[in-house]
Parts: sequence; structure tokens; C-alpha cells
Amino acid sequence: MSRLLCIIPRLSSILGWTVLAGAHVSMSLLPSRSKLQGLAARPIGSNVRWFVCLLLFLATTINYMDRSALSLIEPLLHLSFMGWVPNVNARFQTTYHLNYGHIVECFQIAYAVGFLVAAPLIDRLGTKIGYALAIGIWAASSISHSLVHSVLGFCIARACLGLGESGNFPAAIKATSEWFPSEERALAVGLFNSGANAAFFIAPALIPLATLHFGGWRAAFFCTGSIGFCWLLLWMTFPYNRLRRRLATTQANLQGMAPGGSGPRIYAVLLRHRGLYAFSIAKGLTDPVWWFYLFYLPMYLNDNYGLSLEQAYWPIVLVYAISSVGSFLGGGLSGLRIRHGHTVNNGRKFALLVTSLCVLPLMLVPQMHRLFPHNAWPAVALFALAAAAHQGWSATLFTTPTDMFPSTSISTVVGIGGTVGSVGGALFTLAVSHLLSLHPLVIFCMASFAYVASLTIFQLLVPRIGVITEPKGDMEVELAL
Repeated sequence: MSRLLCIIPRLSSILGWTVLAGAHVSMSLLPSRSKLQGLAARPIGSNVRWFVCLLLFLATTINYMDRSALSLIEPLLHLSFMGWVPNVNARFQTTYHLNYGHIVECFQIAYAVGFLVAAPLIDRLGTKIGYALAIGIWAASSISHSLVHSVLGFCIARACLGLGESGNFPAAIKATSEWFPSEERALAVGLFNSGANAAFFIAPALIPLATLHFGGWRAAFFCTGSIGFCWLLLWMTFPYNRLRRRLATTQANLQGMAPGGSGPRIYAVLLRHRGLYAFSIAKGLTDPVWWFYLFYLPMYLNDNYGLSLEQAYWPIVLVYAISSVGSFLGGGLSGLRIRHGHTVNNGRKFALLVTSLCVLPLMLVPQMHRLFPHNAWPAVALFALAAAAHQGWSATLFTTPTDMFPSTSISTVVGIGGTVGSVGGALFTLAVSHLLSLHPLVIFCMASFAYVASLTIFQLLVPRIGVITEPKGDMEVELAL
């Protein structure tokens, strides 16, 4: 207790400076009242949609900073309450690895459950209020990590964080369907989804700074959680609903396909469409690979190459810098083909195919440690290529629900897919915690082939994206998009 009382003034100092800086940035980013009035009078082609994309980018950046803080301070958690045994090689710290795995699993399970609650709630409350509620919960939960003293405490804090963070992507994807036409949606998703990568430019610099100067590893969580409240101030100030554009043509055609709101009725309708299963299975097979990068990349570099948190900074930055490029290119690829006369189906699936093939070299990572035992860069290069491909894949995959479902149910569809992805992530993390140190080749082969398998299943379930077949009694109505 005395140690906790000693760090409270330092944490308060972090909070004060973070809130003041964040409030200043928030006010500078927000357009003036006169500009907002002008935007409201402009036609739907107004560039205000890109300001919304910026807000989604910032929220996603904060989202990943909060969840990545655990992996970045992992070397500082080699403590007795975590099960770490002094003077024992990291490869044989079985209890510690299991405890760390359980903490990660608690986040992923809560994240999965949260999707089922948050996504329909966002469809019911609307994007602005639903998003605000989500980030308020996850920011407070992030700060709560600074108060834990046990594995159980970490598990509870991570579970609460997962519940709040589950609202990010359902709300963000819903926002893109409300603001962007079909040919721009994948690019918009790629841009805001690159916030996941931006977090890894910022977090590896910010978190060590906080841990070194403001009370150790606890300050890291206090700092990242405070930034979330700054974004909340900016979001609530922006007149989202008043400036929102009219529905895009494809979304207008889809409006009668599924009911809005939540409850058994919407699930009864959505579960009859194969697009839901195609999207959910793809999420379930490929999301776990990103979880693996997020939670185990710093540990992998530390265990296999002896890189400390500071030494791993530039390798981690390189991985996420290149993955940002993949997010832009993958997100823009399908839209580029659509603008050049290809169908929505051709554009989306071509991008998915290219990105799935680029992940395959990941299976060679375990061999890099044998070929270059004292040089981590070959393995880092393969991680970077696979991470870039994943981000391009993710930007395109996230767009497919907007081509198959109306805006009033998009958050629910994304939530169901996110739940399946989180369950898959928890199961894969369980496998990683038991097999990574002893059988790394098995893990990396599973990760490599997940994307090709997902695309194959998607093609079998949905041969054509952009032509929606809606069952109505004994008749079927096709909506050509």
C-alpha cells in the first residue's frame, strides 16, 4: 500500500499533462463553428468524411495502444506474483508463460463476449453515442491496470478492457458505411485501421518513457488510458449526426434486407445469409494471427534473440511501419479495380487473394533463428511482410459486410464476426502458450495457411459479392449492386 501511495502523485502528474495536451490537440483538430456550418451546407461530396476517417484513425490508435501496453511491459513483469522463477532460462518458465497466456485469454474472451453486446447496442444507439460509451469504458479499464497486484487482478482488468474495446470496430465500420461510397470504403477502412500500426510507433516510445520516469510499469497503463478520455472529448464535440451524408447507393438498395435494432428478430434474418458465415469464418481463422503478433512479437524477440524492450524498439517499429503500407495498399487495391471497371466481387477478392499469398513466407521464421542465431532482422523482415499482408487483408475483409448488409445491421454483423475472431484468437493463444517454445514450426505454419484457407471458404459460401440474394418465402429477389 505504501508503494502504491508513493506512485499516485506521479500518476496524477501523468494524467494532468496528458489531459491538458490531449485537450489542446482535440480543440486544434476540431473545425471551428463557422467551418462546421459551411460543411453542413455542402453537398455529400464534401471532404468532411475524411475528417471522420481521421477520428476513427485516432480511436483505433488509442485502442491498440491500450491493448498493446501489456506486451510492451512484459519484460518488466518477470515478477514472483506472475510465476517467474529467478535464474531460470525463459524457455523453461512454464508457470509464467501459462499465467501470461491466461491474462491474454481473459482479454480475448471478454472481447468476444463484448462484441455480442456492444455491436447490437451500437446499431440501436447510433454510431456517435455507441462509440462514446465504448471508449469511455475501455479508457477507465486501462487505467485500472495500474492498481493490480496479482494475476487475478490482471485478468479482471484485461476482461473489462476487452468489453470496452469490442465496440471500436463495429462502430468504425458502421461509420464508413454511413460516410463513404463503395469504391472508397476499403481505402477508408485501410486508413483508419492503420491506427493499429500507428499505435506501435507511439507506444514503444511512450510506454518506456512512462515506465522509466513515472512509477514503473503501472504508469504505462495510466498514461494510455488517459489519452482515451481526450479522444472522447473530441468525439462528443463533433456534430457527427448533423453532418452525416445520405446513404450511398449500395446501402440504399440494402436497407430492406434486414431490420434495424437488436434482439432475436435481426439475428433470425442475418443467420439466413451465407455472407455472415463467410465473414465470420474468415475472421475466426485470421484474427488469431494478428493477436499472435500483438502479444507475442516482443516476447519472441526477447526469448530467441535476447532483445530487451529498448533493443526491440526499432524491429517492432519496422514491422508496424511496413504493415501500415500494407493497410493502405490493401485497402486501396479493391477500390482501384472497381474504379477501373471491375465488379465489387472482383475487386474485393483480388485484394484478398494477393494479401493471402503474401503471408505464406511467415512459415520460414523458425528457420531464421537457426540460420541467423544472432541476427533478428531476417525474422523481423518476414514478420513485417506478413503483418502488412494481414492489414491489407483486414481492410478488405472488413469492407465486405458493407457490400452485403445494410447500415442498420452492419455493427451486428461485424460484432458476430469479431466474436468468432476473438474465440479463435483465444484458442490460438492457448495453442501458442503450450507449443511456441517447443514446436514453433507448427504455430507458424498454421498462421501462414490461415488466409488461403479463409479465402477458399469465403469463395465457396459467397461466389459473388455485390449480388445479394434475399429469401422471401418461396421466392428470391436479387439486388444487383
